[in-house]
Amino acid sequence: MGSGKNGQVDLAPDFKHWAIITTWDNKQACDQFYANSFPMKWFKFFGSETFTVLLKPLSSHGLWSGRQPFTFEKEYQPVSSQIAVITRARINFDKLKEFKSNIKRAADEMKKSEGFIFSAGVGENPYLDQATFSIWENAESMKNYAYKSFDHADIIKLTRTRKWYSEDLFARFEILELQGIFNGRAAGEYEPFRAANHK
Repeated sequence: MGSGKNGQVDLAPDFKHWAIITTWDNKQACDQFYANSFPMKWFKFFGSETFTVLLKPLSSHGLWSGRQPFTFEKEYQPVSSQIAVITRARINFDKLKEFKSNIKRAADEMKKSEGFIFSAGVGENPYLDQATFSIWENAESMKNYAYKSFDHADIIKLTRTRKWYSEDLFARFEILELQGIFNGRAAGEYEPFRAANHK
């Protein structure tokens, strides 16, 4: 996937940052892919840093390209309070201009929200397929931003009334492990991530 500038959903691409999202039946298969696969070797060859977040789905609603990619156990209780969130939407072409004129205020408010740690805007199809990956100190902080902050709550309302999306998905995850280098430092040494990496 490509990424948007400034760590958010942005129609202007950031050619310095790329992302990959994968789902697995077990960690052994995941580890083999990240150690031996051509896509990961390609990333490592061209990239100066690689940063990986291993996640366990806690809930997921909606579809991604007509499929539900994240399966979860309803009764599972996470160990770590920090959570990650993926929101993804396929934007209707005739709503693209309207979407662009509104989405930045929600992204700006996210970065100022209490409990916010990290975000990255990614997408597999420029302009029309947009996703946001974010990390929060806890579920309460994420919910306060999503449903109580004016700008984001207003945009949720607009997506429904103005029918911006032909498809959307919201998924929440427990953070199991952080690997690699982030902004020149080992992920486990980067202060905002410490609670997730040292449970």
